[in-house]
Amino acid sequence: MSDLVIPSEVQRLAAQAVRHTTPCGAGDLVWHVWGQARPGVRPLVMLHGGSGSWTHWVRNLDALVAAGHQLWVPDLPGFGDSAAPLSGGDADAMVAPLREGLQLLLGNTPCDLVGFSFGGMTAGLLLAAHPELAQRLVLVGAPAMGVVPNRQFELKAWRHLTDLDEQLAIHRYNLGVLMLHDKRLIDGLALQTHVANVVRDRMPRRRLAHTDILARALLQVACPVHAIYGEHDALYKSWIHQLEAAFAATAPDFRGMHLVPHAGHWVQFEQPEAFDAALLAALA
Repeated sequence: MSDLVIPSEVQRLAAQAVRHTTPCGAGDLVWHVWGQARPGVRPLVMLHGGSGSWTHWVRNLDALVAAGHQLWVPDLPGFGDSAAPLSGGDADAMVAPLREGLQLLLGNTPCDLVGFSFGGMTAGLLLAAHPELAQRLVLVGAPAMGVVPNRQFELKAWRHLTDLDEQLAIHRYNLGVLMLHDKRLIDGLALQTHVANVVRDRMPRRRLAHTDILARALLQVACPVHAIYGEHDALYKSWIHQLEAAFAATAPDFRGMHLVPHAGHWVQFEQPEAFDAALLAALA
């Protein structure tokens, strides 16, 4: 898709970020950093969702920096500006390059780790394999907890279409069916951000989100685990109220689940103030 519109808000935040790179596949894993390191405050590493980039956090970065956090936000391998991993096409392929990147950038300093959706699944797998990397895990809209008997939605394909208006219609549909509860938010920043992200997705045919791999990984995660979800998350729908028990049964140090009212799957975009407050409370 040509003639991408990069929202001014994304341009502003990108210009403020410090950019780092670490090895990934045949190229680089790109990290974006906002804020300054502060004594006694762990770096906050934030992993975006599938078919996304750092811009999944576009409405949260300013408030989190203002609250005193230094943010380390990668484009995950195969998404955004980052190269694809050498092998594998799902969350398990993220673990090795993320571990290498965190060790190169942060050394032996553990972080607080936040993961949204696919990034939450990735974060759980990362800490199950390398628990020394983080001292707190916050899962946002994460799939793969084993509580949903079947898929709750179907996305429509768009890559085969040549007409840009037809593509945009599909992008609006997919945002409405998966990401946003309030359909009035689709056009504008959400749509522009979404389109700029999905056209750079080089990790197709991901399947682990439809398993219970995160639930199994959490059994090996000893640090405190928090969960934040939109109450209308399309991944779960009527099953959302079974999630807290699933986390309590799998994460040894589960600290609780916060449901954000009037929000869908992309909770941090749809209700940024309420989400930021819940995240800061979890990190306190």
